[in-house]
Amino acid sequence: MENQAVQEFHVTYYDADCGRARAEVFDTLVEAERFASRQCTGEDSWAVVDAVTVEHVRIAA
Repeated sequence: MENQAVQEFHVTYYDADCGRARAEVFDTLVEAERFASRQCTGEDSWAVVDAVTVEHVRIAA
């Protein structure tokens, strides 16, 4: 069995259309930051980018 750590980027943001906080996951920081910037369009808008390390376990056959 082999563990492999991968980093993902989670964007939590306020969706003004439905009035709820939502989240999306991206593979790169650039994509996450671009998405977060697009969500911040109004005075009440916000978005947070978190880097998350995820360990994937690969089982040998």
